[in-house]
Amino acid sequence: MTPDPGSPGRGSAPSAHRATAPLRTDGERGSGHRTRRPWSARRVPAALVASVILVAAVAALVDVIAVRAGRRAAAWRRHLADALATRPVDDVWMLTGAAVAAAVGVCLIILALTPGLRHWLPLRSPSDCPGLRASLDRDGAADLLRDAAMRVPGVGAARVRVRRHRIKARADVRFREPRQVKDDLTAVLDEERDRLALARPPRIVVRVRQRTH
Repeated sequence: MTPDPGSPGRGSAPSAHRATAPLRTDGERGSGHRTRRPWSARRVPAALVASVILVAAVAALVDVIAVRAGRRAAAWRRHLADALATRPVDDVWMLTGAAVAAAVGVCLIILALTPGLRHWLPLRSPSDCPGLRASLDRDGAADLLRDAAMRVPGVGAARVRVRRHRIKARADVRFREPRQVKDDLTAVLDEERDRLALARPPRIVVRVRQRTH
């Protein structure tokens, strides 16, 4: 039930893996299994790090074998050994190399400790199958909410942006009182958001403006 983490195009239909089992109610949501965000496989960073380590290890191994066979060490290894032995700790190149290594290490730690896949919103798990996971694309959720907003009388155009903790909706009012349209639009979006069965429903913020032409 876990979706392919590849992000669909904006023009495609809303994508979600729907469960046929009943979903948890609000009273059951606080207990039992907790639905979490899907974790990214991090294939590209893992491939880059593995490639760098592989190239460095092979180069060092080949040079060590050559030295054991009676040949001279490679020029790059002699130069590196001399630089590490003669340069002081406060040398600009030593400090630059240490800063780059520290920055790369911090980036790798962040990638390892964060789930990624921020474009996907986790859905609530069925009450009788807590191990079942499903996610909804943010663009798909925005399309569903925008379609619901366009059904509100008086709304001529609507734009919806879905974030992790907030849903921002902007609407142009062609007729009716803007306050009434805003109240109806908020109620419709609340209902449509609940139908999405999100594990952590974002807060809805609605803004309207009068357009007469």
